Amino acid sequence: MKVELGDLSAFVAVARARGFREAARATDSSASGLSEAVRRLEARLGVRLLNRTTRSVVPTEAGSSLLASLDPVLSEIDRALDVVNGFRDTPTGTLRLNVSMSAARLVLPSIVPRFLAAYPGIRLEVVADENFVDVLAAGCDAGIRYEERLEQDMIAVPIGPRVQRMAVAASPAYLATHATPTHPRDLPPGECIRARFVSGAMINWVFERDGETVKIEPNGQLLVQVGGALDLAIDSAVAGLGLVYLFEDWLAPYFEKGVLQPVLQPWWPQFSGPYLYYSGRRLVPAPLRAFVDFIRSDAEKVFS
Repeated sequence: MKVELGDLSAFVAVARARGFREAARATDSSASGLSEAVRRLEARLGVRLLNRTTRSVVPTEAGSSLLASLDPVLSEIDRALDVVNGFRDTPTGTLRLNVSMSAARLVLPSIVPRFLAAYPGIRLEVVADENFVDVLAAGCDAGIRYEERLEQDMIAVPIGPRVQRMAVAASPAYLATHATPTHPRDLPPGECIRARFVSGAMINWVFERDGETVKIEPNGQLLVQVGGALDLAIDSAVAGLGLVYLFEDWLAPYFEKGVLQPVLQPWWPQFSGPYLYYSGRRLVPAPLRAFVDFIRSDAEKVFS
C-alpha cells in the first residue's frame, strides 16, 4: 500500500494540534490542504483516523496507534534532512521547547527576543508544562527544567541565572495587622497561600539559615496548582489574604512596586538555576544547535 509522506505529515500535524486551523498555523499551510491530505490518507488506508466535530478534532483508536508509530519515524526524517542546514549561512527551521512555567516567566523573556533577532530563519514554539514529560515523545526538541526534574541520559546545559531563591511575601496591609514573623515557625497557621504540583503533591515551604533547615507544611484557605494559577496566589497576597511563597525573581516586581513586602528574608533558601536538556543519542537539529551555542555564549558574557 503506497501512501504519500506529505499526507502522513499532514495527519501528524493535525493530530498533534487537535485541529486543522491550528495545524495550518503551525505548519504554514492551508487548513483545506491539510484536510484533503488527511481524507486522501484515510481513503488509502480504508479507516477513519480522526473524529471531526465543529469544536474539536480527536484521533480515533486507529489514528492514535498510527500517530504513536509515526512520531519517532518522522522525527528521525526531520533530523536527517536537517543535515543540509549545516551548509547554510544561517540555520532555519522550527525549534520546539517544553519548559516549566517558571522558565517561561523568568528565564526565556531575556533570551528569546535576542536569539530570534540573531536567527531570523528560526521559528520558536514554546510549551509551558509542569508535568514530567518525555520531550521527544511530546514532539519537542528540548526542555528546560531544574536539576531534580531532569530526564535521565540527557545532555544538560545551564540556562538563565545559576543561583535563585525562594521568597516569602505579604502585603503592607496584611503586615500592618499581623505580627511579622522572625522565624519560620512563627508563620501564622491558616494564613498561608498554598500551592501544589500537577501531580497533586503539596509544596512545602523550606527555609535555611546558618546550617539550619526548617520545613513547614503551610495551611490556609486558598490552594492553587502550579502554573497559571500562581498569578491568582500573588494577587490574593497583594489583596491581603495571607503570605505567599514563590521564586524571588517572580515576586521582585511586586517588591519594587511596594504592593508586597519581603518576609523572613534571612531564611530564603538558595537553589541552582535551570538547565536546557536534550537527547545526545540523535542528530541535533540546526535550530537547537544554534540555541545551545547562543545560551553558552550568553553565559560566557555574563559570568566571564
